[in-house]
Amino acid sequence: MSDSHAASTHNPALRHHFADMEQQKDSASLGMWLFLVTEIMFFGGMFCAYLVYRLAYFNEFAAGSQSLSIKLGAINTAVLLGSSLTVVLAVNAAQRGKRKSLVTYLIITILLGCTFLGIKAREYTDKFEENHVPGPTFHFVPEHMQGHPEQPPIDQGHAQMFFSLYFAMTGLHAIHMIIGVGLFAGLTWMAWKGHYSADYYTPIENAGLYWHFVDVVWIYLFPLLYLISRHH
Repeated sequence: MSDSHAASTHNPALRHHFADMEQQKDSASLGMWLFLVTEIMFFGGMFCAYLVYRLAYFNEFAAGSQSLSIKLGAINTAVLLGSSLTVVLAVNAAQRGKRKSLVTYLIITILLGCTFLGIKAREYTDKFEENHVPGPTFHFVPEHMQGHPEQPPIDQGHAQMFFSLYFAMTGLHAIHMIIGVGLFAGLTWMAWKGHYSADYYTPIENAGLYWHFVDVVWIYLFPLLYLISRHH
């Protein structure tokens, strides 16, 4: 038995049902990729529903997009891109066995994630105050139509469809963000305790894959909801 194989076999992070650390890492990575495939199908269905209704109710969806804040959406996009960078740096620090750097980058990622959620909470608050939340109190008048009664009214039912999809898609994305922040909080604690090293950092790597996926979903959501079809 080689020295490297023996070291791998006696690594305390090695589970008993794996032959060595390499097999354990490959299995964990495969499981994460399979999970992400199911997530792609989940969000893909919602994207398809949005596109179908957008084509059917173009004017209402364009008016709904106009009511969203491009500024806040762009800031959140920049925040998530920054968090993807810190995740990459965290994985790199784990690979080099730099415990303090790993903990630092994980904490920065958590702070950026919380910043995203805080901005999204601000957007949701604005929508509640404007009565743009689907339900019995829903009322939507596009800004360009306010004070112009001669303009044909917006179909409230079709407008509710836009905001229903908006809250569903961004809400589920936010839930994934919350899960990611909680996941990184646990990993930060484990990293501080010294559970990860250059020989074992698979949980950091897989959490990074999850975080990148959540970021990519937002990269699609931002133009789809905030930028496309803002004109009638």
